[in-house]
Amino acid sequence: SEEGGGATPSKDVVNEIVALRVSDGSMTVVATGNDFYSNPRLNPEETELAYVTWNHPNMPWDATELRVRPLANEDGQDDAKTSNHRLVAGHDGDTSVIQPLYHPHTGMLYYLSDQSGYYNLYRAGGARPSSILPVDSDFGGTSPGWTLGQQGFRFLPDDGRLVAHYPRDGRSVLLVADVRDPDKPAVDIARYDTHHGLPRTISDVVPGSHGTLYLLGAGPATPPAIYRWNPSSPSSPEILRSSSKVTFPDSLLSTPTRIEFPTSGGLTSFGYHYPPKNDRYRCTTESSPPLLVKAHGGPTSCASTAYDPSIQFWTSRGFSVLDVDYSGSTGYGKDYRRRLRRRWGVADVDDVCAGAAFLAQRGLADPQRSCIDGRSAGGFTVLGALTFRDVFRAGTSSYGIGDLTALAGDTHKFESRYLDGLVGRYPEEEELYRQRSPIEHVEKLSCPVLILQGEEDRVVPPNQARKMHEALLTKGIPTCLKVYEGEQHGFRKAENIEDALDRELAFYGKVFGMEGIPGVMEIEVDNL
Repeated sequence: SEEGGGATPSKDVVNEIVALRVSDGSMTVVATGNDFYSNPRLNPEETELAYVTWNHPNMPWDATELRVRPLANEDGQDDAKTSNHRLVAGHDGDTSVIQPLYHPHTGMLYYLSDQSGYYNLYRAGGARPSSILPVDSDFGGTSPGWTLGQQGFRFLPDDGRLVAHYPRDGRSVLLVADVRDPDKPAVDIARYDTHHGLPRTISDVVPGSHGTLYLLGAGPATPPAIYRWNPSSPSSPEILRSSSKVTFPDSLLSTPTRIEFPTSGGLTSFGYHYPPKNDRYRCTTESSPPLLVKAHGGPTSCASTAYDPSIQFWTSRGFSVLDVDYSGSTGYGKDYRRRLRRRWGVADVDDVCAGAAFLAQRGLADPQRSCIDGRSAGGFTVLGALTFRDVFRAGTSSYGIGDLTALAGDTHKFESRYLDGLVGRYPEEEELYRQRSPIEHVEKLSCPVLILQGEEDRVVPPNQARKMHEALLTKGIPTCLKVYEGEQHGFRKAENIEDALDRELAFYGKVFGMEGIPGVMEIEVDNL
């Protein structure tokens, strides 16, 4: 729960775990004293509560603690102070522990920890918790820690077997294993993937009776859907409900390939390449297609290969698309995720530029028609790439962060110290913030920029977009600013989402001199 008056700044609220009596609405605080709490879980006997907690300046993927408390002391007095609750994992202050869950039959406590370098499954108990299923991949789902209620593993109610999922080379692996012996690691491990008819990506799994599993999954050509499947059955999963009834022929759908490419510091980074695909048209005048590089938000989030009509929009119109999992993205282990520590605006920018160069060197993209887009934190990467590098010939920032100092000074509690790890301590290192903020270096911008912004955005105020636009106008650089009424940080109205895509295509068509694009909207580009 959050406690705070209407006049209290959002970052000053008090977070606690409370017990709510449904009969009369009364509440009892059961855990308090730290900045954040998540994932409260009761043991089967309902005699103890496990939960995850952490303090500023950490984010939940940086360092957390797993603590357990009895629901009542022997003397009947309740002690809600977190420091008095048993610390199960996270002793070193540098390990992320997430998603605890009690086994329904044995009562043993399981959780995910990145102490091995990846989010792997551990069992509490004994002298020290033990890793029961070591894998060089991250369990926990996409972008663990960003939202409440995430659970990357569960137990079958009938026999207590473990069911979990993790990514491997851009595809989800569904795993079923026996973990019922409290003294042994997982045994009888069975793995399933697309070869068994499962969707390419699985974002959640809920076990039912008699071994039946309910999956939330998707694929490059399959919209997110709820599937029902039983591993003991040879039949393919059954789709119970799909998020969309719209279908497209294979002749229009581009399938991504996971690529690994060299980047700065002798390292490698990852992304998903979607080649242009539309069998109704054939290019006879160009040796390589225009390229659109996409920078995901977060920034500690990740790209997805689930069906995305906004990507197919571009590939069906002749663009090659690279969706980059730049340094800091989840799904590649702790070291990869921590590459962005104090290097946001540097490592991510290096990676999107390196990905574009990698495709161009292989003849898969035209470097003279290379562009980039991104939203929010991805918009910051876009503006950084356009300001501090000379790789892209145009770009689109959708409600992108241009001023890091403004973001550090005015945001909600959860992210109020996020930049401490990504950039540096504020205000002690304010100069570093200014060095990384594109809005402080608009004189370095030299290529066309389309800016899309919500009028009611409180995360990235519209004045940042207007300031960037005015600077581009002054420099004589082709630019266009579109501010959407009624939109905040992220466009929600269908007509505005459609307009933003059409406007971006029209913008690139103008600045690259692409004539005859079917159905392209008419726009005015300043300074062109």
